Amino acid sequence: MAGGRISAARFAEEGRAAVERAIGANKDSVAAAGRLFADCVAADGVIHGFGTGHSQATVLEIVGRAGGLIPTNRIGLSDLVLRGGEDRSVLSDPLLERSPGLAGRLYELAGPRPQDLFVIVSNSGVNNSVVDMALHVKEAGHPLVALTSLTHTRAVPALHASGKHLADLADAVLDNCAPAGDALLPLPGGGALCGVSTITSAMLVQMVVAEAVGLLTAEGGQAPVYVSANLPGGHERNAVLEQHYAGRLHRGGF
Repeated sequence: MAGGRISAARFAEEGRAAVERAIGANKDSVAAAGRLFADCVAADGVIHGFGTGHSQATVLEIVGRAGGLIPTNRIGLSDLVLRGGEDRSVLSDPLLERSPGLAGRLYELAGPRPQDLFVIVSNSGVNNSVVDMALHVKEAGHPLVALTSLTHTRAVPALHASGKHLADLADAVLDNCAPAGDALLPLPGGGALCGVSTITSAMLVQMVVAEAVGLLTAEGGQAPVYVSANLPGGHERNAVLEQHYAGRLHRGGF
């Protein structure tokens, strides 16, 4: 990493380099994940995105955004309240995401069908609920794409009782190429500044979507894609396409 004072220009330089590393390191993984996305959509499946903490930002790159695939569902801790009947106070527990049984409950609330695909996002890949969800997904026979930092996950021990990291369980692994701890610029007194995983992960997600849609169209299939709801007629068009997946797509959260 280049030296110099901490500045916007330095982060831009290092951030661009991280994006280029992620693009170069994931050519095969993007192709594999794109194939899984395309096969899921072609089979009338839904792509479920799950992550906790700041990984939810990457899930939102997958689910329900303009230019993205319509058959996408967000799984979040808030589902416990919004659809699971729990009191909102449950979300105030700072250790909720580590609770035993949490992933199983969220999986049930999602109501996936056999042809559905899961994308699980975790920079460290060791969070209990993340690994739990991956185990549920694979035990149920779903394809699984993991988006993680291989540098980070290889630097820390597994925390789950299975001894597994998220990357160990996936059919395709996207490496966001973030450093251990995510932050990119070292501080003079120790520690580091400016997380980069969201930036590189967003690039990888959009590459996978582009690959999937390219495959679907080349193979004569349909590629149901959102347009912005803030364009004339956009909301109405999206609503018509969403209707095909009625009851399977959830956009709520707080």
